[in-house]
Amino acid sequence: MNRIFHSLTAVALFFGGISSAQDKMNFVFLLADDLGYNDVGFNNRDSFYETPNLDGLAASGLVFTDFYAASQVCSPTRASIFTGKYPARTNTTNFFSGRRNGTFGAADFETVMALEEVTLAEALKENGYQTFFAGKWHLGGDGHLPTDQGFDINKGGGANGMPRSYFSPYKNVENLPAGPEGEFLTDRLSRESVAFLNQASKTDDPFLLYLSFYSVHTPLQAPKNLIQKYEAKAKKLNIADEEGSFDIGGERQVWKDTKAERKVRIRQDHAVYAAMVESLDLAVGRIVNRLDELNLRDKTAIIFMSDNGGLSTSEGHPTSNLPLRGGKGWMYEGGVREPVIVRWPGVTPAGTRCNIPAVSTDFYPTILEMAGLPLKPDQHVDGVSLVPLLRNPFAKFNRGPIFFHYPHYANQGGFPASAVRKGDYKLIQDLEDGAYELYQLSTDIKEHNNLEQLEADLTKEMAAELDAWRKEVDAKPLLKNPKTGAEPPKLW
Repeated sequence: MNRIFHSLTAVALFFGGISSAQDKMNFVFLLADDLGYNDVGFNNRDSFYETPNLDGLAASGLVFTDFYAASQVCSPTRASIFTGKYPARTNTTNFFSGRRNGTFGAADFETVMALEEVTLAEALKENGYQTFFAGKWHLGGDGHLPTDQGFDINKGGGANGMPRSYFSPYKNVENLPAGPEGEFLTDRLSRESVAFLNQASKTDDPFLLYLSFYSVHTPLQAPKNLIQKYEAKAKKLNIADEEGSFDIGGERQVWKDTKAERKVRIRQDHAVYAAMVESLDLAVGRIVNRLDELNLRDKTAIIFMSDNGGLSTSEGHPTSNLPLRGGKGWMYEGGVREPVIVRWPGVTPAGTRCNIPAVSTDFYPTILEMAGLPLKPDQHVDGVSLVPLLRNPFAKFNRGPIFFHYPHYANQGGFPASAVRKGDYKLIQDLEDGAYELYQLSTDIKEHNNLEQLEADLTKEMAAELDAWRKEVDAKPLLKNPKTGAEPPKLW
């Protein structure tokens, strides 16, 4: 009899979930901040950092190798997950409150996620889900908090994008009472999440647990014992942090920064950053293990990703994204390609990797379909459900072009740009002068060989698609320089 029951359960899960409340799929969404594609063991066997819990999660689920954040900075990507819309469509194209000008004026943008958006959390809540948020929000302050956008509980989410200290008493972390002196924020958020799991498991209602880590964003701080571990490891490997681990505008990377040479880390060897990565991994392990202890593993889907690429070109330059070019703030792969895992019990084949490109707007319709709920095509207009790939990562599936638009000057040195990824190719347009860069990522993951002239017809085709998209979503252009009056080129 038990064998028959489990067989029927597996079949129901495969086809999108069971209708009764207690058997609806639960969701745990784990979002890292500034964690690079190659900062995790499941993408980089030679990583200096140690991520055994994430590696174990990857081994039991599906890894996307070509998954993109909707932006190279945080708030736009976070909004895209909740809205299923590109940042250019919602005009949330920069990190909220971030503003700096360069050769031209940066485009205007919204500094809150609009309350009119029916968020992913609201879509689940209206179907009986308990909703819990912990960590970094950075999508608006009072009146625009997680509890105003579909979450029942908010632990630590507010307008601010980073803590001033990772140790209690916390500074700049809203809606989270201070813990014991010296408590580490990453640990605290995971314990708050476990406490929610303990309570949620006592009810028949399904849940969404959304843990948005502040880690591994600056300030660079971590528990002393972990820092000492990696200091010893670097010394043993003879790679202790030194000037030799940096490149200053050299041959290994060609940086589009005509005003000054930019310091770029080319080797993973930063002990404090490594300790921050491991503390995040330990927090993930704490949550995954608690799901197992509560017998929730088989009815809880887990999603893990980072909001943008690793920080390699400024603010301490704590990590290296090589062989990917660029990092946080850059339109190159190091800035937008992310580590992503999806574990859907009974559906995703364990230990598989999918190389079909996808983007953070796709989570909204994907999660709804995983939950067996109706899609909201009028809301998640830029998202495509990835359920066919979760069932078969080798299926013939084309989600269509993926678009990016960043009409801003990044703190990390990146230049204003738009881009489109289509198949194996990626076209980038510099918004300051209209110049194109075309790369075939399947053969040039480093984005070193610009094919713009060699593949003139393809460049023209993709440029036309990019122009049409920017017009459709009303993408905002650069503005006149407020000091010099210099006018940017009209590109679309």
